[in-house]
Amino acid sequence: MKAAGRLAKRLARAMLVVALVVAGSTFLVRFAPGYLSDAREMDARYGGVARVELSAEAARSTSLQQMLGTELRGWMHGSLGISRQYEVPVAGLVRQRLAVTGGLLLRSIVSAWVLALCTALVSSARRRQSLLWQLPSALLLAVPTAAMATLCMLSDQGGPVLVMTLLVAAQDFKFLDRMLRKAWQQPHLLQARAQGMTTVRLIYAHILPSISSQMLALAALSIVTGLSAVVPVEVIFSVPGLGQLAWGAAMNRDLPVLLGVTMIMAVAVTVAGMPGDGAGEWQGA
Repeated sequence: MKAAGRLAKRLARAMLVVALVVAGSTFLVRFAPGYLSDAREMDARYGGVARVELSAEAARSTSLQQMLGTELRGWMHGSLGISRQYEVPVAGLVRQRLAVTGGLLLRSIVSAWVLALCTALVSSARRRQSLLWQLPSALLLAVPTAAMATLCMLSDQGGPVLVMTLLVAAQDFKFLDRMLRKAWQQPHLLQARAQGMTTVRLIYAHILPSISSQMLALAALSIVTGLSAVVPVEVIFSVPGLGQLAWGAAMNRDLPVLLGVTMIMAVAVTVAGMPGDGAGEWQGA
C-alpha cells in the first residue's frame, strides 16, 4: 500500500507539473508582443486574408481559459490541435520528428555518459584534484551551445551528436568526479585497496552500487541538459526534429505546436526524474 501511495503521489505531481507548464506556456505566448500579427499583412495580395484570419483568432483568444479549452478539445480528439503555420494536425508534425530528436538525445546521452564516467574514474582515482582534468569541462560549460554548434559547422568538424555529447559530458563530469572522489575515500575501500583488491573489482562491486541512486538522479539531469540544447543544435545543423519544429512555431506564434512540443518535453523531464525520486525514497526508508 505504501508503494502504491508513493507511486500515485509521484504521478499526481507529474501531472501537476505538466498542467502548469502548459498553462504557463499558453499565457506567455498569448500575451507576447506581436502575437496577433502576421507578415502577410504587409503584402497587398494577402493582407485582407491575413486580417480576416487574425480577427478570427483574436475572437478565439479573448481569454486564457478559452484558449486552453480549445487546445484541450484538440488533445481529446487525438490531433493535439491544428497548426497555425502548416494547417495540419499537430500530432502528425510531432510524430514525424519525435524519432529524430529521440535518436539524437539517446546517442548523445549514451556517448556523454561513457566519456564522463571513464574520465571521472581516472580523475577521481588520483589523490589530489588536478586542474588539467577540471579545465576542459569548465571551458565547455562556459561556451554557449549555439556558439559551439556554429563553430563545428563552420569548421566542418563534428555534428549535432558531438556538440550535445560534449555539453552533457561536461555537466555530468563535475558531479561524477565529486561522487567518485568521495566514494574512493570511504574507509572500507581504503582498506580493500591496501589489501590488494583490483581497481576493476572495487569499481563494480563497491563504488558503482554505492552511488547508484545518485547516478539515477544525474541521469535525469542529463536528459534536462540534452533537452535544453536540442533547439539551438537542431536549428543550426538543420536537423528536422522537435527543436527545429519548436523554433519555427515560436517564430510564427504557432501556439498548438508550441504546446504540443512543450508538453512532450515536460513529460520527458518528469518521467525521467521518477526513478531517481523513487530510489531516494526507498533508500531513505
